[in-house]
Amino acid sequence: QPIIAAIRGFALGGGLEFALACDIRVAAEDAQLGLTEINLAIIPGGGGTQRLPRLVGRGKALEMILTGMRVPAAEALRIGLVERVVPVSELMAAAQGLARDIAAKAPIALRYAKEAVVSGLGLPLQDGIRLENDLATLLRTTEDRVEGARAFVEKRKPKWSGR
Repeated sequence: QPIIAAIRGFALGGGLEFALACDIRVAAEDAQLGLTEINLAIIPGGGGTQRLPRLVGRGKALEMILTGMRVPAAEALRIGLVERVVPVSELMAAAQGLARDIAAKAPIALRYAKEAVVSGLGLPLQDGIRLENDLATLLRTTEDRVEGARAFVEKRKPKWSGR
């Protein structure tokens, strides 16, 4: 299942590393994010040095880690560190709404889509495309694919079985 982080206030050090381990990050407008360990003469130890550059790029990750800088929510959105920024009062509703939108999709398709993205990132492009194609082919034979097509034609919400 996809994991959504709802970030409010300070997400520094381990707090940001926890959020980086999530699939999608929604931040409140007041959020400040950073890997500030360098200020204590240490480095991130929970995956931050590996996950951050995969989201924001090598240069921005190094700038953040080597300076211990804090990034406000709007900047975090601009650099791809979070996917959404919302008013503080709407944070939980936004994260829960996103979760509901995702949960309404076919479970098996969600699982394969996440596998294609997460596993594919560690593969050469052509191998990632092959993985995507293999997973898409597997989905063509599922009960949920048939139900999805039937529900579309009948103009109704699908009833997913997870098979």
